[in-house]
Amino acid sequence: MTKPFDPDDDPAQVAAAKAAAAKSLSEDDLLREDPSNLIANPATPRDAATLILYRLTPDGPRILMGCRSEGHDFMPNKYVFPGGRVDEEDELAPAISELAPEEHRTLEIGAQRTPRAFPLTAVREMFEETGLIVGRQASGLAPPPASWADYYAQGVAPSLSSFRFVGRAITPPMRHKRFDARFFMADAAEALVDDRPPIDGRELADLRWFTLPEVAGLDLPNVTRFVISEVEARLVKQETLKPFHLYWTQEGHIRERIG
Repeated sequence: MTKPFDPDDDPAQVAAAKAAAAKSLSEDDLLREDPSNLIANPATPRDAATLILYRLTPDGPRILMGCRSEGHDFMPNKYVFPGGRVDEEDELAPAISELAPEEHRTLEIGAQRTPRAFPLTAVREMFEETGLIVGRQASGLAPPPASWADYYAQGVAPSLSSFRFVGRAITPPMRHKRFDARFFMADAAEALVDDRPPIDGRELADLRWFTLPEVAGLDLPNVTRFVISEVEARLVKQETLKPFHLYWTQEGHIRERIG
């Protein structure tokens, strides 16, 4: 079943989104995208991937997020999860464990590239943007792609078995930059090689492990707010959900479930 829904960022939605967040992390009060904003020859969405690392603590789940620098022309000064665009070399990175078969099958639906490329992108971007290492100590693997040299120089390799595919969101055609982003979540206790703190960098600042109430008060893109509601449903409400698929049509945003 599908229904209109707008999870995407829009300056006109900020006040409504914050008001909604004061009550819950639900998407119900978010406004719809205006079809009159359609532009000629919209950009083709580029594949991207994001990893939502969480920690289970006595005061509830904590999620790693950081603030995009004001110099970005896409979502500046917004709090987001680490992630970025898929590089062609990402699918070639050797790993010591792959996605669980069910996660692989679901991620394969509608994909135009090898499914493992998406979680591997999230591993690489996490390392580049935060300094955190998602993986395990390893040696004797095949030579890595050149773009992964700094990561493998740490004596580690990706381990994808703890990743859970949360969903997919495509930026609407009103935006000057568009991404077809896959979202994953993983328990930091299983995913990270050690407990080192995240390090602010050029891409993300104010990197912290936020509680869900703290997250509700951040300046978030609406798509991020929706993704957090999905994470909250899984971690707090213990709901079993299929991955979401968000995309735009002339009638508004559509939310479906994959698989």
